[in-house]
Amino acid sequence: MSLSLEGKTALVTGGSRGIGRSIALILAEYGADVAITYASSVDAANKVKEEIESKGRQAKAIQADAVDLSKAEDVISEITDDWEKLDILVNNAGITRDNLILRMSEEDWDQVIDTNLKSIFNYSKAVAKPMMRNRGGSIINISSVVGLSGNAGQSNYAASKAGIVGFTKSYAKELASRNIRANVVAPGYITTEMTENLDEKLLEAIKADTPLGRPGDADEVSQVVAFLASDLSSYITGETIRVDGGMAM
Repeated sequence: MSLSLEGKTALVTGGSRGIGRSIALILAEYGADVAITYASSVDAANKVKEEIESKGRQAKAIQADAVDLSKAEDVISEITDDWEKLDILVNNAGITRDNLILRMSEEDWDQVIDTNLKSIFNYSKAVAKPMMRNRGGSIINISSVVGLSGNAGQSNYAASKAGIVGFTKSYAKELASRNIRANVVAPGYITTEMTENLDEKLLEAIKADTPLGRPGDADEVSQVVAFLASDLSSYITGETIRVDGGMAM
């Protein structure tokens, strides 16, 4: 059996750039119709929409605040009204507000927890009933190896990403009887426009800590997401898969 998402519909939150963009395009490449949400990058989101459509798939780009539960419900309703179902949800929206804990503001803590963790609750809750009606679905939550190992200066980010793992295991247990699977992908250092300007010394240190000796590519994360979205992973739920070159081994 080869990997195919033909006939499936997907939503990728935070899909206008970086790993989210790559995931959206890979899912479309395998045959899924794909909707993305974005915070403010209208031009970038519309470009992703056009790229999905160029692959012969249906596409949507919906502006939405990931922190707003009612907006999440509206997004899911729009997709299921137009496409009749939603088979795949990829919770990818996330931000960083790095600082040492003694210098971190309450606002920086709250913003990261809300965007990275509460958004997972919002969309996973909103999609539960439509997936139950559809008698199945796959949810893939994007965490980070930082959520597994911690990182100085990223206590808010690490807490949010660790929370995703616990949430996903609980959700997987609650919804398994309805044939809804939930899994986590935890990337390590991945080259994107957000990370390409890192200090060269820091980049060399990251490489030294990575057994494979290089940064990852966004598409290497996206291929794992596509696998978890597909029927090839039909007996996998509640799992966390690291895509990190061995960094957190």
